[in-house]
Amino acid sequence: MEIKRANALFFFILFSLSTLSIGAQGTTKHNNVKLFIFGDSYVDTGNFKKNDGAWIHPYGFSFPGKPSGRFSDGRVLTDYIASFLGIKTPLAYKFRKYANKTQLERGMNFGHGGSGVFETFNKDFPKFETQIYQLEHLHRQYTKRDFANSVALVCFSGNDYASHMQKNGSVQEMPSLTRRVVDQLVKDIQHIQSLGVAKIAVVGMGPSGCVPQATDKISYNSCNEDLNSASKFHNQMLQQALTDLNKDSKKPTFMYLDLYSSFETAMDALKRSAEIMEYKNPLKPCCSLEINNGERKFIICKHPELAFYWDDVHPSQNGWHSVYLALKPTLKELLIN
Repeated sequence: MEIKRANALFFFILFSLSTLSIGAQGTTKHNNVKLFIFGDSYVDTGNFKKNDGAWIHPYGFSFPGKPSGRFSDGRVLTDYIASFLGIKTPLAYKFRKYANKTQLERGMNFGHGGSGVFETFNKDFPKFETQIYQLEHLHRQYTKRDFANSVALVCFSGNDYASHMQKNGSVQEMPSLTRRVVDQLVKDIQHIQSLGVAKIAVVGMGPSGCVPQATDKISYNSCNEDLNSASKFHNQMLQQALTDLNKDSKKPTFMYLDLYSSFETAMDALKRSAEIMEYKNPLKPCCSLEINNGERKFIICKHPELAFYWDDVHPSQNGWHSVYLALKPTLKELLIN
C-alpha cells in the first residue's frame, strides 16, 4: 500500500518496516541485554520518513491508536522479539538525538522500510551495510562490553528481488541474484559479528507467494507456489551459509529464524480457530486502498484483531503475534548465558 506496484511479478515486496512497550509475554527479564535491529519494513518502528508509508492513517490503528512508523495496524516482529528478551522496544535510529540513557540501554533499531542488502526502490533507503555503519558510528554510546551483551536481529524480506523486477529484470536472473543477495547478507552479518555482538538472529523469508499482493488476482483463494519456491530457495541458501559460519566460528553465534514455517503455522491456526467465516481466509488483507476520482480512501475490516495480513504485504498485529507464538519455542537460543 505504501508504494503501489502494478506488476504482479513483484512477489518479494514485503515492503520493507517511539519507544513503545508491549506486555512481556516472553521469558525471564534480561534487563542488561541490548537489541540491535537491521532490516526492512518487517522490523521498522519509525525510521521511515514522516507523512508517508507507515506514518499515515490507518497504520497504527490498533496500537497505539495512531501512526507510529510501523507497517502494520499495531506491533511488528521487533516488538515481540524485544518482549521475549524482557526489554522495551528499542528506539528507532531516527530519534537517537532525543534518547535518554535508559532508552539507549535497550539498543537501537536501524531497520528501514523498503531497504535491502543492495540499493532498492529509492537511494535514500539505507541498505543493510549502511545501517550497520550507523551503529558503528555510535561508538560513544556503545562499548565492546555492550556489544558482548547484545543480540542483533537481521530481517530480509525480499526488497532486492522486488526492486529487480520493478527495474525490468528477468525471472531467469533470479537464481543468480539470490546467490549475490545471500553472499552480501553474509558479509553484512559478519560485519555485525566483528563489532563483538554475542548473538545474531537472521530472519528467513516468509512465503512471498501468499502475500495479498500475490493472491489478489485470484480473489485470495490460494498462494502462488512458484513464488513460494523462490522464497524457499533463498532460505535454503541462507540456512547453509549460517551453518557454515557457525562451524567457522566454532560457536553458535548465528541463528536462523524460520519465518516461512512460522507463517504457515500461524495461518493454519487462524483457519482452524476463526469463528467468523470472513476471517478464516488468512490471505485476505484487512486494509485496502480505493481510489475514486483521484481521492484515496482506506477501507478497514471490522475486526483487525482477527486478520492475519494488514495490507497487501504486511502482517497485522494479530498476524505478527501468531507468528511470534510459532517462533517462540526456538527463541531460547537468543538468550545470552
